[in-house]
Amino acid sequence: MPESPAKTDPFSAVVVLSGGMDSTTLLAHYAMLHYRLTAVTVDYGQRHRREIESARTIAGHYGAEHHVVDLSGIGVLLGGSALTDSEVGVPSGHYAEDSMRATVVPNRNAILANVAVGAAVARRAGVVALGMHAGDHFIYPDCRPAFVRALDELVQVANEGFPTPRVETPFITWSKTDIAKYGNRLGAPLDKSWSCYRGGERHCGTCGTCYERREAFRDAEVPDPTEYLDGVTEFAAP
Repeated sequence: MPESPAKTDPFSAVVVLSGGMDSTTLLAHYAMLHYRLTAVTVDYGQRHRREIESARTIAGHYGAEHHVVDLSGIGVLLGGSALTDSEVGVPSGHYAEDSMRATVVPNRNAILANVAVGAAVARRAGVVALGMHAGDHFIYPDCRPAFVRALDELVQVANEGFPTPRVETPFITWSKTDIAKYGNRLGAPLDKSWSCYRGGERHCGTCGTCYERREAFRDAEVPDPTEYLDGVTEFAAP
């Protein structure tokens, strides 16, 4: 009879940490639950590299073991996205606008998640945590519940016989406003997080993710710690 695989540590989590407010709140969530934390940030050649430095700061805030995984070379294969291709402009407007499809990076979350899964299996971590939320569902197919279900099944099949983590997405049905409220309640360092896809010295305030951030803090009725180049322009929801 084959030997049973070693069990996972149920209170150890590998968190995909981009450095944005969703993943910052995600790390705060598992810190609040007293998980042993490993934060994984993937350099996939993104133009908004400020988020990687933010991730380092946030991981340090929580004392999480932090790894920046260098997949920057893959960026040249992921052309056509405003996040990886300098010839594609970053669109301004409401996050749910169809123009935000320009910010889709092909298969990005599958790549990021599977890096984290490999780390979790090697470490016998019980959880791989991802920060996607309901607001992402408009544009990003790899942020939807169907993707999460398929990913969880893949993790089980690909690692059969080994300590296998479960995939958790605690914000999958939440709005960005819900995340702003929760992050504020947890005392997450949202002032250190980075959202802007244009990646300048300050948040631009008008790209889709900046506008979503502005809208979330406003609708949550909590202080927005972000300094924007343009914090006044309004876009109508589609």
